[in-house]
This record gives sequence, C-alpha cells and structure tokens, in this order.
Amino acid sequence: MEGPSGDITVTSSNRKCSAVTGSARKIKDNAADWHNLLLRWEKLSDEGFTIAGNIVNLRLSSPQSEQQQQVDEPLSPPSAPSQPAGGAAELQDECCKLQDVFNKMVIVVMKMERLMASQRGVLDLEEFQFGPEGRKVPLFHSWTTKQFEDSSRVLLDAFRQELRLKQTILQELAHTVTSDLCMVYLSCWLHQPFIPPQTRMTLEALLLETGHRPL
Repeated sequence: MEGPSGDITVTSSNRKCSAVTGSARKIKDNAADWHNLLLRWEKLSDEGFTIAGNIVNLRLSSPQSEQQQQVDEPLSPPSAPSQPAGGAAELQDECCKLQDVFNKMVIVVMKMERLMASQRGVLDLEEFQFGPEGRKVPLFHSWTTKQFEDSSRVLLDAFRQELRLKQTILQELAHTVTSDLCMVYLSCWLHQPFIPPQTRMTLEALLLETGHRPL
C-alpha cells in the first residue's frame, strides 16, 4: 500500500475553524484521525522494513544459515551458537527494535478500534434520534451515517489483518535460515497484502466526503 499523501494537514487548529457541530463534527474529526493514524502506520512500516532487512542480513551471514532449521520453532530470543558473540548480540538488538516497532503498531490499531467505537456511537445516536433509517438529510455531501461506519470497519479490518501478518513475520524472521523464505517475509512486510489499494481509496472517499479533500 502506498502511504497516504501529505498534501493535507489535519490538526486541532484547523478543526477549530470548522463550522460543523454535533455528529458532523465528530465524523469529520474521526476522518482526520484516520488520516493521521495511517500516516503513522506507514512511517512505522517503513522503519520496520529497514530493521527486518538488517535481521535477514545478519541471519543469512551467520554460519548457522547453512543448516536446515524448522521455521515453525517456538519464538525465543535469537541464538546462534556458531555465530560470533558480537553478531548474536547485534541480531538480538535488531529483534528488540522490530518488537518495539510492532508494539507501536499495536497501539495504532488500538486507536483505530476506538475510532470505530466512536463511529458506531454516532450511528447508534442517529438511529435513536431518527429511527432505523437514520437522518433524511446527509451530514456532508451524500453519505449516510451508516456509510461512515462501514468505511471505518473496512479500514479497521484491513489493519487488524495486517497487524497479525506483521506479528507472524516478527516471530519467524530471526529463525529463518533460507534466503527464499526470508525474501518472502520481507516482501510481505513491504507490500502489506492485507492493505490493498482499495483501502487507500476508502480513506480518500472518507476525506472527500468530510471536506478534508476538495471535490
């Protein structure tokens, strides 16, 4: 997935300039938060890819890489008995860095879950006020409140799945000794298969509908 472009800046200062209130304000703020969280995710993903590349280089350069190992062995601190102590320590350090990046990604997804809960709360309020069919007049251009909730769910589901993939890569990468499998893991981390272009289009549609992007 290509990272969201930085040609808009959504901050608390320009939110204050907005005339929208109530449900519209909440939805517009949520859209801004989605944009900022996606930017944060992409930054972390780029950082993690660099670290993962370092792990692969260290792993494949060790004498142990010539031995066939089981790739599904339990996660444990990397060890390489036949590797120089300095190299093993460096590998451990890179693994800790990747774990730190992953932990930050977990926090990003947790914030996305709170956005989803917030959006669901807006929908519940609208249904309470206007009935199951919701309000008759759109809050912005054309979307119903349900469409905002659906878009948030699409985004959250994509990043939840990608987070699980990142966790698998984190667990397996330091134990992988074949170059082909290492390249598969690196490729998966880089290309993020669970965040396809349609996910970016969902975000762009959300930003367009709420006025963060010009029509």
